Amino acid sequence: MDVGCGPGLVMDLLSPLMDITGTDIDPMMVRKAKGRGLNVVQGDAMALPFDDRSFDIVYCSFTLLWVRDPAKAVEEMARVSRRYVICLAEPDYGGRICCPQEVAELDGHLTDSLIEEGADPFVGRKLTQLMKGAGLTVESGVHEGLWSSEQLMKEADAEWLSIADAVRGRASDAEVEKAKLAWDRGVADGSLFLFNPVLYAIGRKR
Repeated sequence: MDVGCGPGLVMDLLSPLMDITGTDIDPMMVRKAKGRGLNVVQGDAMALPFDDRSFDIVYCSFTLLWVRDPAKAVEEMARVSRRYVICLAEPDYGGRICCPQEVAELDGHLTDSLIEEGADPFVGRKLTQLMKGAGLTVESGVHEGLWSSEQLMKEADAEWLSIADAVRGRASDAEVEKAKLAWDRGVADGSLFLFNPVLYAIGRKR
């Protein structure tokens, strides 16, 4: 089962290999996933609409970031799993590395904007604790997560627009303008560098 499946992109990748059921709290996402021919039901990660031990594997990806009570969500995932609970990917913006420094100075505004939207930008570092709290044996780590310089330069414009949108109304116009000039210099001379840790955890039922 995919918890917080969204439109079903990960389900699409895995469905040729196994039978998958998805669940998401957003009815629009459920409709989109069903429109792709996927088996999806509407449900809350903190109160999954399934019986105990319904699935061999229960996984999520970029879901705990947005859940109001991630500990409860992991407990629910463990309840409906027979064997494994897998958090495929959860970010930790507190470990973000960014160069040039003028751009890095916007990071605090970025995390603040996520918190205001109801997210936990530091959930990645909590995965092991959350799994252990649900009674699971845990293996965890960090995805490689580094863009190649070619990929970063190719996607630089879109990435900057995402950052600028997130800090709008928080950073001053002068801060944003200074960061944009530094960003453009970094793109031009190849010094632009971004790394946002994305962690994973594999929990096994005892």
